[in-house]
Amino acid sequence: MDYQNLPGRVTEEVSVKDWIITILITAIPIVGLIMLFVWAFGDGAQPSKKNWAIATLIWYAIMIVLVIIFFIVFGAIIAAMFGGMGAYS
Repeated sequence: MDYQNLPGRVTEEVSVKDWIITILITAIPIVGLIMLFVWAFGDGAQPSKKNWAIATLIWYAIMIVLVIIFFIVFGAIIAAMFGGMGAYS
């Protein structure tokens, strides 16, 4: 069922200008992250912007987990390389 076009439900379309401003705001380091939370969990955003903000936050979480795994794996490899150097002296 298409919930976007139910009778009595009026949703405004997000314009290109609004998307440009949205992307510009999210490019600002701390402000962008705070605004993503506001748009995702606040009441004032349009449904499409709200869904986009939630999806972006999910991608941020995935990237943070991958970066942590990357540093753990390569940190262990580098630590093992430096740990093995002292064994031959």
